[in-house]
Amino acid sequence: MGAVHDFVSLSGSMRHEGKSIGYIIGEYVGERGKNLLLWFAFLTIILVVAVFALVVGIVLNAFPSAATASFVYIALAVVFGVYLYQLDGPFIPGTIVFVTGVFAGVWFGINNPVALFPAVEAGAYPDGTIILLGFLGDGAWLPGAVMDSSAILTPNVAGWVPAILIYAAVASALPVWTLLQPRDYLSSFLLYAGVGGALIAIIAGTLLGTASQPLVVADSIAAFEGFLGVPAVSPFPLFPMLFVTIACGTISGFHSLVSSGTTAKQLNKESDARLIGYGGMLGEGLLAAVALSTLAIAGGAEAAAGGGIGGALPNFASGGGIILTSLGIPTSFGAPFMALVLVSFLLTSTDTAARLGRYMMEEIIGTPGSGTETGLSGGLSSFARGRYTNPIIQCGLGYVLVISGEWATLWTLFGGANQLLAALALLTATVWLANWDESKQLISTGVPMVLMVTITVLGLSWVAFKEQLYDQLIMGGASGLGAQVSASVRVLLALVLMYLALSLVKIGYDNISNVRGGSGATPEPSDD
Repeated sequence: MGAVHDFVSLSGSMRHEGKSIGYIIGEYVGERGKNLLLWFAFLTIILVVAVFALVVGIVLNAFPSAATASFVYIALAVVFGVYLYQLDGPFIPGTIVFVTGVFAGVWFGINNPVALFPAVEAGAYPDGTIILLGFLGDGAWLPGAVMDSSAILTPNVAGWVPAILIYAAVASALPVWTLLQPRDYLSSFLLYAGVGGALIAIIAGTLLGTASQPLVVADSIAAFEGFLGVPAVSPFPLFPMLFVTIACGTISGFHSLVSSGTTAKQLNKESDARLIGYGGMLGEGLLAAVALSTLAIAGGAEAAAGGGIGGALPNFASGGGIILTSLGIPTSFGAPFMALVLVSFLLTSTDTAARLGRYMMEEIIGTPGSGTETGLSGGLSSFARGRYTNPIIQCGLGYVLVISGEWATLWTLFGGANQLLAALALLTATVWLANWDESKQLISTGVPMVLMVTITVLGLSWVAFKEQLYDQLIMGGASGLGAQVSASVRVLLALVLMYLALSLVKIGYDNISNVRGGSGATPEPSDD
């Protein structure tokens, strides 16, 4: 389903002049359907930008060597872009030189780790870590910073978050050749080395026992005990909650935004969509299997906030480092390398999300002229969609979400929102195929769409009515006015998401019924 989803999102966008899925569905069901989907996607993007910036900060805090390697990697990507597009340098020799430079950057980072502010807990950083902003104090004055090593938003993380958001805003405004294309190309070699190396290492370590510790699932990971999982930890039904928890490794609505937002504008020919869309998603499924393996080896998250996001993310690098010891690579190199693999794709996702948000706002408001206005003049609408100003809006809202802690309130709904977006992308493809030709079969996109709508609506229903309304409000789990308001907001947002999705499904179903119901002609889009 994920491969079909990514492929039809990419090919559908190419057949509609590189427009987004929101624009495509608007072509057939009218402005109301288009704007519903675009606003839904835009608000989801802001949450993605916020949480991914936080996630990068957490990883860079846990692995200061990856921070240095990231600086080197980004600098090399910019130089590589100039080398290819301005100096017209030969491609293969350039690839060899710059890819070698990226891997050398890992070694350089290990020997020169950097952090923005001193660690809250003594000894948390490697020896010799360079504190870049130490002259500004301990960072306790940063918005949202907590002087507690068990907290997620320690001063160093609180310092990295705005830095990452500023990077994302700048990167999203630059032409794709300056950073996005060369960086993603170099990232692909990190991915091949990380995933391919981990797969080979898992086989070697299992069969030959060459790893530094046995490659078995850690004792700290409890097994699921029946349909409701692990009752002592956080009981929830395996179906549907598992299917709104794992996203990018199976099927993810965010992929439809990337496919129709940036990828469709960069392909040389339409036939490339098969390998990049369908094949790329199969590759990401392999990456998901490797990610599960690294966490299985590393064990339960025991770091920040009693585990959770603050502990799980660094464990990806820690587990990956242990796995790579099967190939004779010491954890002192393997773990920072896997951290860089993780950070490189998180950075890519963060600034790509900001770029996609700008594209969506352009489609919502419209783009008179070339559509490349800066946003620094021309009124409110120009500011909202401008190349330089729209990222400021997104990253500013994202920063408020992070420092206020409200990202945690919304993140519980992100899985459902993201998978609903996948369902709506499949709906868009089904409507497009139905209007394209009567001979086009709709099973390949229609069946996954129905499954995804059903699963996500059930998942959001569990979050809204069981976890929030019943557990938090009726049974008194939410103690205090703030917690009760937070629970109420989650219930309301879940209901809004379900209404939004079901409304679009109804609009799409009516269109398909009219087209395939014997009327012959495609009806004019409705603006109701």
